[in-house]
Amino acid sequence: MGADVRLNGLPGPLSWQVEPVSWEPVGPDGLTVTAGPQTDLFVDPAGSPAQLSAPRALLPVSGDYRFSARLSCAAAATYDAAALVAWVDDEQWVKLALERSPAGLLTVVSVVTRGRSDDANGWPVPSGSCWLRISRTGPATALHARADGEPWALVRHLALGAGDTQVGLLAQSPTGAGAVSTFDQVRLEPGGLADVRDGT
Repeated sequence: MGADVRLNGLPGPLSWQVEPVSWEPVGPDGLTVTAGPQTDLFVDPAGSPAQLSAPRALLPVSGDYRFSARLSCAAAATYDAAALVAWVDDEQWVKLALERSPAGLLTVVSVVTRGRSDDANGWPVPSGSCWLRISRTGPATALHARADGEPWALVRHLALGAGDTQVGLLAQSPTGAGAVSTFDQVRLEPGGLADVRDGT
């Protein structure tokens, strides 16, 4: 396995569950990750075999938390993406992504997997980068996104499931020849949310 990823905004190292083609640090609290071709994290609800090949680096979390980063992706092919992940096991996980849509637009996309995945598009991100956050407050997990200088907007509110949880970073290129994703100002902070709707 490759070297762990140590970032100033995290209490411990991220460990590669699936290794990327390459990765490089970006300052004290960020990194770039190169996903190889045909890499994805998705369990097709139509019944196709699970795709679990997307490179991802994870660290364990306990209690309530807020995990966030500013993401961008050099997305040349449909579904190229940078994402945050909350992971219980192969059949229980959440992905919150900045992903290239079939229309060619970078879009906030969320996937919740409980045996099979769902797939929900949010809104386009014309600036090419945005902030994403996964939070846990008690038994509930909330997904939020925002542009620079804007308030958090709710993407999903859900129950992830029982079991130990890890959070981390993911890059993918399901239909393409590979993609480079950048994660900046990566933070894991203790404590949940007072108001799920406005993200505070």
